[in-house]
Amino acid sequence: MTRSYTVRTYGCQMNVHDSERMAGLLEDAGYARAQDPDTADVVVFNTCAVRENADNKLYGNLGHLRPRKDANPDMQIAVGGCLAQKDRDTITRRAPWVDVVFGTHNVHALPTLLERARHNETAQVEIAEALEVFPSTLPARRESAYAGWVSISVGCNNTCTFCIVPALRGKERDRRPGDVLAEVQALAADGVLEVTLLGQNVNAYGSDFSDDTADKSAFSKLLRACGGVEGLERVRFTSPHPRDFTADVIAAMAETPNVCPQLHMPLQSGSDDVLRRMRRSYRSERFLKILSDVRASIPHAAISTDIIVGFPGETEEDFRATLDVVAESRFSQAFTFQYSKRPGTPAADLPDQLPKQVVQERYERLVALQEEISWSENRAQIGREVELLVSTGEGRKDGATRRLTGRARDGRLVHFAPDGAAGIRPGDVVTVEIDHAAPHHLVADGGVRTHRRTRAGDAAEAGTRPAGAPTTLGLPGFGTPPPAPPQPEPACAVPSER
Repeated sequence: MTRSYTVRTYGCQMNVHDSERMAGLLEDAGYARAQDPDTADVVVFNTCAVRENADNKLYGNLGHLRPRKDANPDMQIAVGGCLAQKDRDTITRRAPWVDVVFGTHNVHALPTLLERARHNETAQVEIAEALEVFPSTLPARRESAYAGWVSISVGCNNTCTFCIVPALRGKERDRRPGDVLAEVQALAADGVLEVTLLGQNVNAYGSDFSDDTADKSAFSKLLRACGGVEGLERVRFTSPHPRDFTADVIAAMAETPNVCPQLHMPLQSGSDDVLRRMRRSYRSERFLKILSDVRASIPHAAISTDIIVGFPGETEEDFRATLDVVAESRFSQAFTFQYSKRPGTPAADLPDQLPKQVVQERYERLVALQEEISWSENRAQIGREVELLVSTGEGRKDGATRRLTGRARDGRLVHFAPDGAAGIRPGDVVTVEIDHAAPHHLVADGGVRTHRRTRAGDAAEAGTRPAGAPTTLGLPGFGTPPPAPPQPEPACAVPSER
């Protein structure tokens, strides 16, 4: 009998894409996606270690599964991702009913470890210290028929004092440009309209190339090359670092029609003193100059950011500097976090860790300011006609409001009323006029002005998903990639819990 599986995903976009690879590996090994995740024979947790409560969340979820495991010893539980890389043997010590623990560097080993655990009737813990197989060479079960993740690098060479990611993902490893383009072309050939280029620091792309071929403009060249991929309508990327964000990238964004007018640029703090102690290699003036240059070249760009409140030693003056930068930056959206002490990071040992109540009060002030800005920026969209790529699963109230949901080219979420337009599917493209704004979304209730049916919509309607050809890791070089071999289309997507 075919064994069923489900993958539960926590954390960043990189983890979401890694879960697509895990699902692809399992299906290649003969597993089938569980129709009911609560009855899956194999449950895989793809974990995140960035936040302080990540451990509690994992062990709480593992505890909920223990009665099922006790009742059915043939059921298997696997834990992978960043928390597995960090905790290693701790997981099986705290939750001895777990069958497999694997890290960020050996995702490819998941099916083998599951089979070994069944055969040996004992837990298998395998944590590689360095990347063994580049994840993008692995098969994938894509979540979406119309949008795809494409990893251009893994790991990070930065040394931010608050961040545990470099210790868990390792040093930056870059894929060959030709391999990246081959995957992008394969997705577009399968009808995908939008790709997001992924990396811990995407605009440092090229730093891992050998000395004689290192190219600081490799990322801007990659963006321009994506502009020539037939059928590809939208290109996004995340996340860049202000240190490596250069004029050639801005020019590539402005001059490549399918690169979206959207930028996620992490600020972290508006205080130069805090940035110095965070080991962020830029200051607020440099950050604001980047935003100014982007808006000069791309006037309607929507810019979002990440901000940490309550970093050790942050004074009220430091925090006010952050509020000042936020006010000047006019972000469309900000992902705000209270500083989370992570063992193993330099910041965990810094003096002057702030009391929880101080951090909470500052966090609430920052959120209130950004909500006001986001709402103001969204109100400025009223009356604009926007093109939407119709999405699925993003409008939680769509059923009650009889609306559909899509993403504008600048990444804004728009709920719209079909108003009699028939046959609109996820993956189709529509244009609407914005008539209402809220801090986190826009509304268009005036009906659909145009509707374009797409191959992505056909695939979504049929329940098929693109394969995206696996590619190899080799020497870097720009040029025409080889034609991708035909790949079977999997039937549907893996759900994620985020």
